[in-house]
Amino acid sequence: MPYDVSIMPTPNDQINRVRECRTAAGLTQAELAERADISRTAVTAIEGGRLVPSVAAALALARTLGCSVEELFGTPLQQWQPAWAWTPGRTPSRYWLAEVSGAVRAFPVESTPRGEMAHDGVAADSSDSAVDRLSGSSIEPRDTLVMAGCDPAVSLLARHYENNSRFRMLTLQRSSRKALDLLARGLVHVAGIHLSPATQSDGNSRVVAKELGSGYRLLRLADWEEGIAFRDTGQRRSIESLLKPKVRWVAREPGSGARLCMDELFGKPRHFRHSAMDHHSVTAAIQGGWADAGVCPRLVGDEAGLSFLSVRWETYDLCYSAGLEDDPRLRMLLLTVRDLRLRSIFGELPGYDIGRMGELAAT
Repeated sequence: MPYDVSIMPTPNDQINRVRECRTAAGLTQAELAERADISRTAVTAIEGGRLVPSVAAALALARTLGCSVEELFGTPLQQWQPAWAWTPGRTPSRYWLAEVSGAVRAFPVESTPRGEMAHDGVAADSSDSAVDRLSGSSIEPRDTLVMAGCDPAVSLLARHYENNSRFRMLTLQRSSRKALDLLARGLVHVAGIHLSPATQSDGNSRVVAKELGSGYRLLRLADWEEGIAFRDTGQRRSIESLLKPKVRWVAREPGSGARLCMDELFGKPRHFRHSAMDHHSVTAAIQGGWADAGVCPRLVGDEAGLSFLSVRWETYDLCYSAGLEDDPRLRMLLLTVRDLRLRSIFGELPGYDIGRMGELAAT
């Protein structure tokens, strides 16, 4: 649980005045835990010197007790310096801040499925020291949930999530495999994946167990219809006609769910001249006239006004570590996905089946 656990060892000379400050404030351990939004077990362990708090937990305790982190733990400010999640491609670089895996990370601003999002600060160079945690943003790093995935409807989920909580959702556009890689490296809270046909009810769970091992949860968002978006010329109205050599295809990157679907269509992996980084780029290539066909969810093809042939239904799951189950950002995500209003919205999207929306599975 990132609000409770740190990977740092406890120094023998570390100051810990949590019990003293709590007693002075007239709070019980349970009351402090509730107000700081961390577990009572963690409060007990921190007070006993058996646990070093994460950045988020230390900030929450200090804020609740009306003092600074340094007063509580005697920790130099440098220990709380944010680090880049990955090196920005150019500088100066705008960034977003989020607490992930017990550390404050700076995420270089990039294009998101939600369009432009206000940044938290600007770094002059790519060094960690250039990132200022105390930027002008009103968003706390511990109040940002970071999700990587390729769901074209993620903006609907994010908007509903934010409208009903104090939290922000940072949505990064990534293929299923790249999202899982970021999750394995502790750089995101949630990875959205579709690496299995819906007919294999435990398909995504088996992939996660093989790639990451046990200790993960999969929250079902929807089953969606994956297929071929194409320009109908009158001669291309069947899957067989679209697989002919003269048809120009735009592919998805290897490791994406759409690429697995393409490999199934062609019977084996093959080389493609052009590759798109997301579903909307596939339809944009077809609309632009430099490709004839590509694989994407029905929702994206319909919104682009293209013809569509269904290939298979796929399961789209939100994967996260079981250790995050007590994180309030994750708890709010579960509540949001299971909210009847969001279910109604997703149920009206073309090619979305919400019959199992909100179900949980484990690896």
